[in-house]
Amino acid sequence: MAGASGRMGRMLVEALLGAGDCRLAGALDIPGSPALGQDAAAFLGRSSGVLITDDLRAGLADADVLIDFTRPTGTLAHLKVCRELGVQLVIGTTGFDEAGKAAITEAAQHIAIVMAPNMSVGVNVVLKLLATAARALSEGYDIEIVEAHHRHKVDAPSGTALKMGEVVAEALGRDLQACAVYGREGVTGERDPSTIGFATVRGGDVVGDHTVMFLGTGERIEISHKSSSRATYAQGSLRAVRFLAGQRAGLFGMDEVLGFAAG
Repeated sequence: MAGASGRMGRMLVEALLGAGDCRLAGALDIPGSPALGQDAAAFLGRSSGVLITDDLRAGLADADVLIDFTRPTGTLAHLKVCRELGVQLVIGTTGFDEAGKAAITEAAQHIAIVMAPNMSVGVNVVLKLLATAARALSEGYDIEIVEAHHRHKVDAPSGTALKMGEVVAEALGRDLQACAVYGREGVTGERDPSTIGFATVRGGDVVGDHTVMFLGTGERIEISHKSSSRATYAQGSLRAVRFLAGQRAGLFGMDEVLGFAAG
């Protein structure tokens, strides 16, 4: 588990300790973290027998899979060592540039990786609903995506919002990079009906809210997902870990984990 003392890391540690078929083999954090040397489950008032370390190789020595919800720079550094050691990866980190995505794709030729901007089962069901809605509402509807997250989130729009945009754009036969509008200010002129708009809210302790609006004449259809706890991401991550047990190499998403790809 990478980022073991962070908000998501702690939720994942708790989920792993409660899973009968998974074992916490190592807990990682950044150099200088005050959590180094502490038991990974100390925040729960219990002992896991695993101490948090900044020694990546030591942390991975007894691991089959690394779960990583950190930052792109850290994840890519972990990726290199995982590939070398044959450790599989569940990547929930967002904000990768094209070079980072390419490095992950290349590593997946040698190890099995599940990578998804959102591990929530509910969010991935919503993505399926969005594709259906976009195809049915392909004419006469403007599409806007609004997302809200806590004040500590460092990338915008969220990886989930971007994935929603990609799903909608693909269903409409559009290229999101060409049609996305990420901000409006001043005299913007009339809305281009071929665009997909994004709006970002940051504040408080919002875990993650996403709404896609299809705005037509006389009606508005909204498809929303609101997270009240990171537990849903943790449970989805464990499903990804279980899926990787049957894989040797390849880059997979939650579609494969949840069995959507086969359908």
